[in-house]
Amino acid sequence: MYVQPYVFFNGRCEEALEYYCEKLGAEVTFKMRYKEAPPDSENRPRPGLEEKIMHANVRMGSTDWMASDGNCDPTASPMNGFSLSLTADDSASAEKYFNALADGGQVTLPFQATFWSKGFGMVVDRFGLMWMVTLPPEA
Repeated sequence: MYVQPYVFFNGRCEEALEYYCEKLGAEVTFKMRYKEAPPDSENRPRPGLEEKIMHANVRMGSTDWMASDGNCDPTASPMNGFSLSLTADDSASAEKYFNALADGGQVTLPFQATFWSKGFGMVVDRFGLMWMVTLPPEA
């Protein structure tokens, strides 16, 4: 079994992916816009969303996850009930990633030493996605 996060950015997927590629070294390995769906597809968006991302595959380090603009619903509630956990290889990388995610976001727990790790912090990034950045115990 293989479980992958699938994150819906409610219209900000392109911006989010560009940011994660630039700041976290993510790589978009596949991207399809709604306008690229077959004409008879059930995934046709309402008018005006043709350029939005229907589906994207993203690689960050050894992890693959997926993303979409979703339905671009202006009444949608913010993302909640989950967090992506980013485990860095070293302290310098962890702090770099945490600071990049905190830029324009909201720190909920500053990056700091804890009883279980030499570095751990929590942040909701500028796109509303919660992240937990951590160092493994052996780092």
